[in-house]
Amino acid sequence: MARVPFRRRDPLKRLNIGLLVVAFVLSLFAGRLVQLQTIESNRYTEKAMRQRLQRIDLPAVRGEITDAQGNALAMTVEARAIFADPFVIKPERRQAIVSALAPTLGLNPSSVMKAISKPNSRFVYLAHGVRPDQARLIMSWKFLGIGTLPEYRREYPNKSLGASVIGFVNGEGEGAAGLEHSMNGVLAGRPGWQRVEISPEGQHIPMGEDQKRPSVPGRGVRLTLMRDMQFAAQQAIEKQVKATGARGGTVIVMDPRDGRLLAMASAPGYDPGDYARSAPGRWGSPLVQDAYEPGSTGKVVTAAAALEKGGVTPQTVFDVPDRIRKYDTIFKDSHPHAPERLTFEGVLAKSSNVGTILASESISSQQLYQTLRDFGFGQKTGLPLPGETAGLLQPPARWSGTDRYPIAFGQSMSVNAVQMASVYATIANGGVRVAPTLVEGTFEGTAGESEKFTPAAAPARRQVISADTARKISDMLEGVTTDEGTAPSAQIPGYRVAGKTGTAEIPNPRCHCYKGGGYIASFAGFAPADDPRLVVQVVLQDPKRGSHYGGVAAAPVFKDVMTFALQTQKIQPTGSRPPIAKIYAGG
Repeated sequence: MARVPFRRRDPLKRLNIGLLVVAFVLSLFAGRLVQLQTIESNRYTEKAMRQRLQRIDLPAVRGEITDAQGNALAMTVEARAIFADPFVIKPERRQAIVSALAPTLGLNPSSVMKAISKPNSRFVYLAHGVRPDQARLIMSWKFLGIGTLPEYRREYPNKSLGASVIGFVNGEGEGAAGLEHSMNGVLAGRPGWQRVEISPEGQHIPMGEDQKRPSVPGRGVRLTLMRDMQFAAQQAIEKQVKATGARGGTVIVMDPRDGRLLAMASAPGYDPGDYARSAPGRWGSPLVQDAYEPGSTGKVVTAAAALEKGGVTPQTVFDVPDRIRKYDTIFKDSHPHAPERLTFEGVLAKSSNVGTILASESISSQQLYQTLRDFGFGQKTGLPLPGETAGLLQPPARWSGTDRYPIAFGQSMSVNAVQMASVYATIANGGVRVAPTLVEGTFEGTAGESEKFTPAAAPARRQVISADTARKISDMLEGVTTDEGTAPSAQIPGYRVAGKTGTAEIPNPRCHCYKGGGYIASFAGFAPADDPRLVVQVVLQDPKRGSHYGGVAAAPVFKDVMTFALQTQKIQPTGSRPPIAKIYAGG
């Protein structure tokens, strides 16, 4: 076979072809570069910025809640938030981070692992409200991608004191109960934010983009409560609830002259700083949320109506049997007794249901209803506490044939504890009803500074009954605390005390009757009776051990709390002689 000779091609031609290929590739690069730097530069710049920019929330300092003397009941302290930058955390380091952080912060390990494993994420919160010493410990471990930010944590220095009024802040920093919830808009302030540039290594770029909206601190709230009086009231009611096996109880201390609530205690309570350990049923404010039938403590309203509109006087005589039939219903006194000739003062002192029914027949149903409304029944008090009930008071058009009789002695209607305390404050204040007041005002900064204090609006005032009628009822109520009345255990040596017991049946929802429902034991009163400065009201829900009568179960709590309050307020006995109670006609 003939051999084909090899011919070398033109090298210049090959070089030109190579140069053309290189030029074409470079033109593609150049075109792409022009596209990136000119046509699409804004889009890629924005995308790069988004990858570097991170928004950090700047929490506002929550305002304090203090008592009337500036003692902190709820305060904000410095804390730390722990965050992660999953982008820089290497997969092989994740388990070590989880094993260290989860037990230290009390977090679920799987939740931490999920948070730090988020793809393409540069910022995720792991925990809020961490104590500074814990945060320093975590940072000493030098985990790449784990950092801290300053924030604040809510503390309650007095633990359970006033918890049903103050409430608590939940894990998201929001008020979730009590005043913390209802006044959240005042206390919380306005959170801010900051955008900062973060390097691929998770470091803040000092000269990078930095935008900021500062947070605005919340305002503090000063209450009318007095810490020492609150403590005494809470101790007394907790002790009695435990001793009697009651389902719960409340104590209110009130200044009748200006409506200020000086103590609002309830039991059982809870620690708002550790609210998750208690049953949610304890988180409310039973002082305004729980409705109950006032029983005999409500008889003072019937007395006021009979004195003002029925022509009855304290010395009007009634022949009182131990039971009376009205239509098809028999109403009884608490104890069987032979027929008695009682003055109206004696009817109140003996807390006779039958005697009260007889006195109530001097007024119409509409007059009784209107007097109850004038005293605040069936209307919310307006206190800034969540979930307040207005109680139940139907208009006369909806009363059955016999409803007016149990209503006259405090049943077939309901109230909350503050409403009932306000009734006695009205009588103590010469018949002038001053709306109950809990908030004294708001302030900027901490309680020690509070240079910008804004007082709350003055409470509404209204003459409900005449001063003369109020004085007569007050004198009659002093008879209740004599040895012949139902509450001698409410006596305070050296002081004149006026008050009224209450023992009301609790409706049983299973039978829509009172049988087997239990009892409400209560006592409400004021001192000194001839110059009232303080009102104390006690309610025990269904006491199981010992007596369920208000004069035995509730009156001793009144005595303890009132005695402490009189001493704390440095209120001296008036030295005047009490009126002689004329309980029996001709006696």
